[in-house]
Amino acid sequence: MRSYYKLYQAVAKELDCGHKVVILTRLCFQSNSPDASNKTILTEAEIKKAADAADSSFRLAQSALQDGKLNYEEDGQGNYLIAEPYFPESRLIILGGGHIAKPLAEFSAKCGFSVTVVDDRPSFANKQRFPLADKVLCESFDSCFPLLNINRSTFIVIITRGHRHDLDCLRQALHFETAYTGMIGSKRRVRAAIAQLSDEGFSDEKLNLVRAPIGLDIGAQTPEEISVSILSELIQFKRKCADRNWPELDRAVLSELSEERQEPRALATIIQTKGSVPRNIGAKMVVWPFGKTLGSIGGGCSESSVMQVAYDVIQSGRCKLVDIDMTGEVAEEEGMVCGGTMKVIVEPYD
Repeated sequence: MRSYYKLYQAVAKELDCGHKVVILTRLCFQSNSPDASNKTILTEAEIKKAADAADSSFRLAQSALQDGKLNYEEDGQGNYLIAEPYFPESRLIILGGGHIAKPLAEFSAKCGFSVTVVDDRPSFANKQRFPLADKVLCESFDSCFPLLNINRSTFIVIITRGHRHDLDCLRQALHFETAYTGMIGSKRRVRAAIAQLSDEGFSDEKLNLVRAPIGLDIGAQTPEEISVSILSELIQFKRKCADRNWPELDRAVLSELSEERQEPRALATIIQTKGSVPRNIGAKMVVWPFGKTLGSIGGGCSESSVMQVAYDVIQSGRCKLVDIDMTGEVAEEEGMVCGGTMKVIVEPYD
């Protein structure tokens, strides 16, 4: 069995640069060889360059890149070709560490955003105030932008303590291509800010992309309610806007796959779902032979049965396909609220 930790290191590097990639996996479930799988990485640039390629692997990769979903083909002989997209994680940069930033950072982190908070006051920019944030920077708003690694997967929320700082942040943010840029403020102040930036030479095309006043209009009044209105708009842009589809990414699992280990492991990945299931296509779980796991494919009996298969995979070195049934009597007997099915591949990973 090949070791693929360097491949996943390359994936992590591309994601950190704001680039999308697709991993192509070829599996043969009928082979007795312990080396019946093969993985390669295709960058977004390589896939787009081969837009007219007749090769089925490129066509499958193009589809995965376009819709942000794992796709696969099976030839009826036990051979699977799987195209798995990896997109940069949705990063949220909160400029300002005040009373709205605190619940916004907490709620956003719990909804899957990688959160960075910036403020120029040490009493506001600290890990104790924002325990769920991945990064907390105590920097001036004038000098922080080169430190933020802003790319097309970055969401910027401008909620500083004053209109002047808000305007300075927006002025700098407009130089970047982001997934979302929003600024707090009354309609009057927002109009004045946009007019000033227009006079400074920023195009209407750029200014029209700014969400201001920020958040969905839900009548929010308290800091917690305002943070919910902002987060709701972020999720709306992430999930519903064109070209904004994010596949499921567990950074902890990716980090583990990027590590060279001596002990054998198994990697379980959901490749197909039907009906109501606890996790989406692409969800992963790493399994060790002594019962330790990382990541999740749904919990309960679904994970338990996959773990049993994973132990066999670790011993035999051969990949296996598992069908999980959570419908009808099976679900009722196990006390599950779901009512669907999942198809899971389990691969040796050492």
